[in-house]
Amino acid sequence: MTAQLIDGNALSKQLRTDVSARVTALKARGITPGLAVILVGDNPASQVYVRNKVKACEDTGMHSVLETWPVTMTEAELLARVDAMNRDPSIHGILVQLPLPAHMNAQRVIEAISPEKDVDGFHIASAGALMTGLPGFWPCTPYGCMKMLESIGYELKGKHAVVIGRSNIVGKPMAMMLLQQNATVTICHSATKDLKAMTLQADVIVAAVGKRNVLTADMVKPGAVVLDVGMNRNDEGKLCGDVDFASVKEVAGWITPVPGGVGPMTITMLMVNTLESAERRAA
Repeated sequence: MTAQLIDGNALSKQLRTDVSARVTALKARGITPGLAVILVGDNPASQVYVRNKVKACEDTGMHSVLETWPVTMTEAELLARVDAMNRDPSIHGILVQLPLPAHMNAQRVIEAISPEKDVDGFHIASAGALMTGLPGFWPCTPYGCMKMLESIGYELKGKHAVVIGRSNIVGKPMAMMLLQQNATVTICHSATKDLKAMTLQADVIVAAVGKRNVLTADMVKPGAVVLDVGMNRNDEGKLCGDVDFASVKEVAGWITPVPGGVGPMTITMLMVNTLESAERRAA
């Protein structure tokens, strides 16, 4: 059995078409959704991510503001820029690209963003809303994973989901979202004694640790859904995920590729969150 692919590029395109239509409707009411992106320093990967986010805004008809600052910027200066954007009615979403330079406290900067504009979903208020099932912004990568499961019509109720990774950006919020859909959730991490024993029980596996081949075919139950959030490079320098794709696709029922799987969904869900922020303001 070869797994069916969950195509993140195709699903992203579909969702962005819907976003564009809703942006057009808002513009007809005199409101253009706006996303502000702040980049501090010259991290090459961050520069690529930021460029892609700005382009996605343009493609869907949104307004974007990109501020790039030298690595010498102080934390106080950055907090002042965030404060100005909090007060700017033309900005509906604020994103400070991580990682920040070592002399800045990333959590303090994130907490300075107004929860109403926290389209990354990293603010403690957003985390609390997700934990308690209240409206708020969901972190974009796990939100994208949920949309992928929805796109294949997968019923999570009563299923066993295993999340490998416990980061605040993916692992923990992913577990909460799966729990909201009545899945039974196990979170595995570096201190998990027998990862294979856990994953072999899973109907859904989300691999999100940033480590190549953390999940291999012998660890997957036949027919399981495998979502690969990892972004690594193989020995030839090509992009790959956390999952040994070639072997696992022969066992799984559904699988996401890398590239072209979860990656495109992350930026798409950022567009969805920014749009929803503007719609809430307009309501």
